[in-house]
Amino acid sequence: MTGLSSPALWCAVALGLCALLCLRGLIGRLLRLVLRSGAGLALLAALARFGSALGLGLGVNLTNALVLGLLGAPGFALLCLLHWVLGQTA
Repeated sequence: MTGLSSPALWCAVALGLCALLCLRGLIGRLLRLVLRSGAGLALLAALARFGSALGLGLGVNLTNALVLGLLGAPGFALLCLLHWVLGQTA
């Protein structure tokens, strides 16, 4: 028995579909975090380019992008506050 009629192949496909159904919520959350972190990274890159006029100079790195991805606008305020409290220059 070879090809598509193999019972082992159909069992593996069924098992894979069951695993995807069980992990559907987790995969959705991770995808949403990746997309939001990507948007945060784009915001940080724009801020690095144009933020010096405002006195804001946050680093463009994965940690800051993840903070923005997880927390959104409050995360941006938190990063700005930390930047101000620690007294880092742009």
